[in-house]
Amino acid sequence: MSNDRVALITGTSTGIGLATAVRAARAGFRTVATLRDPTRADRLREAGVELDIRPLDVTDAASVRTALEGVLADYGRLDVLVNNAGAGHVGTLEQEPVSAVRATMEVNFFGVVETTKAAMPALRASGGRVITVTSIGGAVGQPFNEAYCAAKFAVEGMMESLAPVAAAQGVTVCVVEPGAVATEFVNNIGVDERLFTEAGPYAESLQKYIANVTKSFEGAQTADEVAEVIVGAMTADAPAFRIQTSKQAEEFVGLKFADRDGSAVQRLTTGWLA
Repeated sequence: MSNDRVALITGTSTGIGLATAVRAARAGFRTVATLRDPTRADRLREAGVELDIRPLDVTDAASVRTALEGVLADYGRLDVLVNNAGAGHVGTLEQEPVSAVRATMEVNFFGVVETTKAAMPALRASGGRVITVTSIGGAVGQPFNEAYCAAKFAVEGMMESLAPVAAAQGVTVCVVEPGAVATEFVNNIGVDERLFTEAGPYAESLQKYIANVTKSFEGAQTADEVAEVIVGAMTADAPAFRIQTSKQAEEFVGLKFADRDGSAVQRLTTGWLA
């Protein structure tokens, strides 16, 4: 891979973003590793590869614009945008303020909109690609994830709609759907005893859901395994539009697309609360 190809990756302080930045650099990309909080860049600096570390807050249009302008000023091109930045959220509609739903959408959906929009002119010029890390939650709605899944569904709908339009301009668009991944993402979604205490009539169902999720993470992928798939999409001649990162993710997403009336998914997810 020629080392003049430039990749910008969002959300690289930990987890999938960090692992992807490292793998992309090893694959020969000039890798711009961005993160909201520059004080959390120690692991990037200690990764043992050459990374261009820059601040970028996907919820701040000025920050996105400044980052993209800086990359183009310094490198003169952009070949790959990896939309990875995101935030988990657990809660159910009746019990949380609409502001919490809006905040989840801001990070997970509008942040992707902002960065993709800003990057498209440069990607058209280079014949580049947009790779967006979504989730199996972008295909299958899951209990107590109404806001999170809504955001990921929205991202997938946007990217599926954008893909043929972008392709006509020489830009490849694809989404990468991880399942359970052993990263700090799960530790940051705010599941604690207070959440159960305040769940009221939903407490029992929430406890059963969390127990089910905890069990599913016993066989979780590593962030590096997911990063390998993402970098594969960055370097493949013609990557698929929708890419799952594990056999478990393939089966889960496959269930949805074979489920024309929704009954199979409802049986599965209702069973998580039984």
